[in-house]
Amino acid sequence: MLYHFHEINRALLNPWVAWSGAISNALTSPDNWTGRMPGMERISAGLELFYRLGKDYEKPAFGITSVHAHERETAVIEERTLETPFCHLLHFKRCSDDPATLKKLRTDPTVLVVAPLSGHHATLLRDTVRTLLRDHDVYITDWIDARMVPLGEGLFGLDDYVALMRRFIKHLGADRLHVMSVCQPTVPVLAAVSLMASAGETTPRSLVLMGGPIDPRKAPTQVNDLATRKPFSWFETNVVFAVPPNYPGSGRRVYPGFLQHAGFVAMNPSRHFSAHWDFYQNLLRGDLDDAEAHRDFYDEYNAVLDMPAQFYLDTIRTVFQEFALPRGTWHVNGERVAPEAIRRTALLTIEGELDDISGIGQTRAAHELCTGIAGSRRQHLEIQGAGHYGIFSGRRWRDVVYPDVRSFFRRHAAR
Repeated sequence: MLYHFHEINRALLNPWVAWSGAISNALTSPDNWTGRMPGMERISAGLELFYRLGKDYEKPAFGITSVHAHERETAVIEERTLETPFCHLLHFKRCSDDPATLKKLRTDPTVLVVAPLSGHHATLLRDTVRTLLRDHDVYITDWIDARMVPLGEGLFGLDDYVALMRRFIKHLGADRLHVMSVCQPTVPVLAAVSLMASAGETTPRSLVLMGGPIDPRKAPTQVNDLATRKPFSWFETNVVFAVPPNYPGSGRRVYPGFLQHAGFVAMNPSRHFSAHWDFYQNLLRGDLDDAEAHRDFYDEYNAVLDMPAQFYLDTIRTVFQEFALPRGTWHVNGERVAPEAIRRTALLTIEGELDDISGIGQTRAAHELCTGIAGSRRQHLEIQGAGHYGIFSGRRWRDVVYPDVRSFFRRHAAR
């Protein structure tokens, strides 16, 4: 019933939240003389802060319309190349009216970015995609909010995730593809490639695993500790709920996004409190650039989605409690996941020194499992001073991580 109570509370607050946003906008309008009265800036700032704390955050747009590639400004068109009930495969198609540039664009390596299904939308990787587009043809997994998926579409578990990754890789053509997985999907992506190798299928040219729980036993974090402290039955009983009737997915069991968001905030509550206080102070001082930066960040950070309950519970059990991948006991549809079967795919693992979600060594453990890949085709990067998000977004990603990723793709473009 928690989900239903959450929706009732949201419905009761919505009129007040909307009113706060409207009054704040009215007071900051240059045509409104009442906004220049003494004390009004504090009222306006307080109302906007209340509005932003209480409003619903919809999925943001990627908003990538152009990119600088091959020394020219190139248009980018976002298109869906494959649609499934729980995930769309998006393509960021680069276009040019210059024949020479178009020829270069067509010869760039193809990269599939596998976004995490862990609470946030794929748009969290906007900076990742925008940077990759300089030198690559980029696709990304765009996960659907589970509350929007009708119950008739069936369940979606961890095995289904693995099968979907195999389908996407085959659809794009493994013989020309480089795969980059960020955080949570490192496990199912490695499993998908392992199963493809065991079946004698063509595997991707390279595989990049970034900040993921390949072996959560190494340097466990708060996230890992929670999964091991609580019994599996606790997760079934306390964090899985049915979607209320006001959504297309009514009746579907999910791990709600608002619970995941609360968990994100609880990991660093003082940081978020300070950020909102600074936002309020910036509004009072008229520091509009800093205030807008706050809005941009939290528009993304606060936009969350529901996860299918089966997938969430499978992940808790298989990845964080049984450690089935590093122990070699994971079977998908009766077939054992054997990373040692991978031979033709190059492997790059990336970790952040200050990662508080996937600890140091958890991602690097993939090298211990992928023993069939020659040492000359394996590489590991530890990014000093980088947290979890810093390895795929922001200055460190663009200036430190990306040059090595680009070189790795180029180096292993040929078999």
